[in-house]
Amino acid sequence: MIKANFFTKDSGLIVGFDIEGHAGYAESGYDVVCAAVSSAAYLVINTIYEVLKVSADTLVNDDGKISFKVNDKDAKLCEDIMLGFKIHMIGLEKLYSENVIVNYMEV
Repeated sequence: MIKANFFTKDSGLIVGFDIEGHAGYAESGYDVVCAAVSSAAYLVINTIYEVLKVSADTLVNDDGKISFKVNDKDAKLCEDIMLGFKIHMIGLEKLYSENVIVNYMEV
């Protein structure tokens, strides 16, 4: 199962996320759920780095874990792209409830 944890401030502002696990929907290389999550996460990371020019703490490892967090001072600038990613992940959780779970963690 893919576990997505969104890091939020007490105001509800999203400042980052952790994604880990594998969906187990299909064989490796054919798993559309894993592909959807990974692609969306990379879209968010690349947009924030390359378009918004915001630096962030990022970790991507061979086990499929992606961790991404912007500084509090840049969170408002990144709000729309983070919200879009959250909406995308909630949609995947609804469609693939046995493969994706979305949680929130106040930081």
